[in-house]
Amino acid sequence: MPAESVPQPLQRLGRDVEIFEPLELRRGQIRYAVLDFDGTISLLRAGWQQVMSDQFVRILREQAPTAESPLQLTAVCRDFIAALTGRQTIYQTIQLEEEIRKRGGEPLPAALYKRQYLELLSEHIHHRLEAVRTGQRPPADYLLRGTMSLLKGLTEGGVTCFLASGTDVEFVRQEAELLGVTHFFNGSGSERIYGALEEYRKFSKQMIIDRILRENSAAGSALAVFGDGYVEIANGRQAQGTAIGVASLESGELGWDMWKKSRLAEVGAQILVPDWQEADLLLDYLGIGP
Repeated sequence: MPAESVPQPLQRLGRDVEIFEPLELRRGQIRYAVLDFDGTISLLRAGWQQVMSDQFVRILREQAPTAESPLQLTAVCRDFIAALTGRQTIYQTIQLEEEIRKRGGEPLPAALYKRQYLELLSEHIHHRLEAVRTGQRPPADYLLRGTMSLLKGLTEGGVTCFLASGTDVEFVRQEAELLGVTHFFNGSGSERIYGALEEYRKFSKQMIIDRILRENSAAGSALAVFGDGYVEIANGRQAQGTAIGVASLESGELGWDMWKKSRLAEVGAQILVPDWQEADLLLDYLGIGP
């Protein structure tokens, strides 16, 4: 769906909170929130898609020679990387394996491609992590605008928050701590931060959502999902929850990522925002408040 064909919202709150489905009947019902991390809360890994795409295109050219141009291969990689955003990184490297096979090549194990990607990404973001660790930059510089207002509003409004990321769980925990948001996902002696596992079939955002609803005997209307990827929005819709997409510019600039916005609209986001600057309006619309 090209950016210009994004459907028009039924309602707009403030400057940029766009409502695509009427949700007034759910007002005040939300008790649980599942939030993605990278691109939704954290900007520490901004640029990860480009790092992954560049790596995948290079591997395809080296391991599966094809008549496709670098531009064509970039489009292929960008599409499947985007479609799998929100799932564990291993699924993107498994798809890379498949793309190599489709072109007549012999792929290496997906786990090896993932390890190579993580090394490249570490080089790309190391300076950001160090800048926050050493106090050269405040954590707020690497939080999506309005994140603290969103998290405070949710927790003060009685919503139990869970963090669920496709990034390896040890990195999610370290980076959440670095950005000062861990306490929003702690309570009753348990940590509610989840991420990719070595045994990748034992974790998915869908599993987390199903567990929340099952263990709390809750209906889908009690759930809100916040994210910038296909997967969490689709999972939220499947659970009959409220799916809130954030079409963030991970460069930290103001405004919409129109490509991301069109994809989130396509997968069924009921509310779209470019960041969390108008979190108060969003939460008031959802009936979440102290």
